[in-house]
Amino acid sequence: MKLAPHLHRLGNDVVASYLLDLPEGVTLIDAGLPGHWKDLLRELESIGRPLSDVRGLVLTHGDSDHIGFAERLRREAGVPVFVHAADAHRARTGEKPKTPMGPARFGPTLGFFTYALRKNGLRTRYVRDVVEVTDGDVLDLPGSPVVIGMPGHSPGSIAVHVPAADAVFVGDGLTTRHVLTGRTGVQPAPFTDEPEQALASLDRLAGVPASWVLPGHGAPWRGSPADVAAAVRAA
Repeated sequence: MKLAPHLHRLGNDVVASYLLDLPEGVTLIDAGLPGHWKDLLRELESIGRPLSDVRGLVLTHGDSDHIGFAERLRREAGVPVFVHAADAHRARTGEKPKTPMGPARFGPTLGFFTYALRKNGLRTRYVRDVVEVTDGDVLDLPGSPVVIGMPGHSPGSIAVHVPAADAVFVGDGLTTRHVLTGRTGVQPAPFTDEPEQALASLDRLAGVPASWVLPGHGAPWRGSPADVAAAVRAA
């Protein structure tokens, strides 16, 4: 789905990833669930781009609902997969600490896990080979994505600022739709390793010049990153 010039979303408010369509090629942010592979191919076809135009995939972190088709893309199309060094092991193995689920309601929780099953969430292949990045890196990819360290949800969680799209991609640094309660609006994301650290990391967004704040779960947010960070704290 096209959101704005250069900017497309794959998936939906339950699980989302993003595609940047730029003259020099395509950059992907996150890879959703394995079944979103078909969504990727459909979106590329709709904009007249072959799979070979994808230059790189940047993961906001290494959780299974963000790395879905990453290994397939790497293996079949030779696309490099970038992830923060602190989450490289998680992306390669799926190993992560157990975190409290927190608040949940039966209907939304069932809907989230049902959607994940429909999109082959139990068949996630972890990423055998990744390119490690760190805070402040400017990647040599279409749009020149800038890596912003956002530890908390996971040790290597990042936001990705792409000035060419006037957007910052925040992964699970925050959410606009809580997958376990169904509550909409900006708020902290569930399944967070270190909730207080995640809130502190929101300060990293305050000076980012962007009009789109794009989470991995929930509707896109139109407004400044500083405003969305303040709204999460208020929530």
